[in-house]
Amino acid sequence: MDASILPYLVSAVVTAVVVTVALMLRLQKGKPVDEATGPNPVEQQLAQLADMQSQLAGRLATLQEGQTTSQQTLNQALNERLDAVSQRLNQSLTENTQKTNQTLNERLEKVSKNLTETSLKNREQLGEQLGMLNTRLAVIGEAQKKLDSLTTEVVGLQEVLGNKQARGAFGEIQLNDLVTSALPPSAYSFQTPLSNKSRPDCLIKLPNPPGSIAVDSKFPLDSYRRLVDASDETAKLAATRQLRTDVQKHIKDISEKYIIPGETAESALMFLPSEAVYAELHARFADVVDQGYKARVWIVSPTTLMATLNTVRAVLKDAQMREQAHVIQAEVGKLLEDVSRLDARVDKLKGHFAQAEKDIRDIETSTAKITRKGERIKEVELEDPAELSPPSESTLQSSGKVAGSQPDLLAGE
Repeated sequence: MDASILPYLVSAVVTAVVVTVALMLRLQKGKPVDEATGPNPVEQQLAQLADMQSQLAGRLATLQEGQTTSQQTLNQALNERLDAVSQRLNQSLTENTQKTNQTLNERLEKVSKNLTETSLKNREQLGEQLGMLNTRLAVIGEAQKKLDSLTTEVVGLQEVLGNKQARGAFGEIQLNDLVTSALPPSAYSFQTPLSNKSRPDCLIKLPNPPGSIAVDSKFPLDSYRRLVDASDETAKLAATRQLRTDVQKHIKDISEKYIIPGETAESALMFLPSEAVYAELHARFADVVDQGYKARVWIVSPTTLMATLNTVRAVLKDAQMREQAHVIQAEVGKLLEDVSRLDARVDKLKGHFAQAEKDIRDIETSTAKITRKGERIKEVELEDPAELSPPSESTLQSSGKVAGSQPDLLAGE
């Protein structure tokens, strides 16, 4: 039981005793006192109760003192424990705080490092992307400038094509550029009069056959523009008929003016300064193209004219080779004479080599003979003269024979 409840219990007991005594006194007042019987039992009980109360009061005081002491001891122990717990909590909190701060600092460093690296990478990537973007913007700007320039040129071209004289000059200029870039100056001429007083825009000079080829660059583009600008079927049909008629007439005029037997080639060229017109003419007016073939008037565009000019250049080179054939033959003859002289000199040199080889063999033979004779002379053994006895007659005769045979031997060798 908790010591703090004990005073309340004691007070409750004392109060109950007092209340019981009071009730007994009230009951006793209603009865008469019997003097013969001696003291009243109630009074005795009251006296006992008073003693008990005093005893309880003493015990209560003792209990209060013990309680106070216990309370102080308990408070002191609790304070000590609280201090220890508080100290431990503070130490643990400090350690945890330090660890947490260290962990947070490490994580913050890692995060900061990652953010720095990521920021640098992002900056580099952003720089590269900005560089690529600037490059693309520059390309787009250049393309825009070229587009604006092309638009201006297209507008100028439309103005040129809208004027008949300017349109003719434009075709002639384009024809001039193509011809001068593909052929040597001696292979062409512009506005050269023919025997019938006509002047083709260009005359490509080729040897006979086939002869010079006339090129005309005046195509009827007005009819083609009306066909392109036609808004309804009726206008398209009318423009188609007009374009067919104009092209047929132009083919006939070229055939009559620029194909002159004995003076020009048997065919002429009608130059179209636009690939689109050339493709449209072959796609929608095949009968007109066939009529040009029959009239020996070949319709050419800038691309096909360049191919034709390359063929003409090859023909001119072949003609030049034929003109220089006699010179080549003379040079080949001189070359053959030089080869014959070289062959004769080689034969003479072979004879010299053969004689030198024979002389070397003779020298080797003489050297071998001299070597053998030297070895034979070396093999002859001469005796000491002091040790020799007077030769006998037979010895002298044999020596004379040997001596006489030595010259023969040397002579034979």
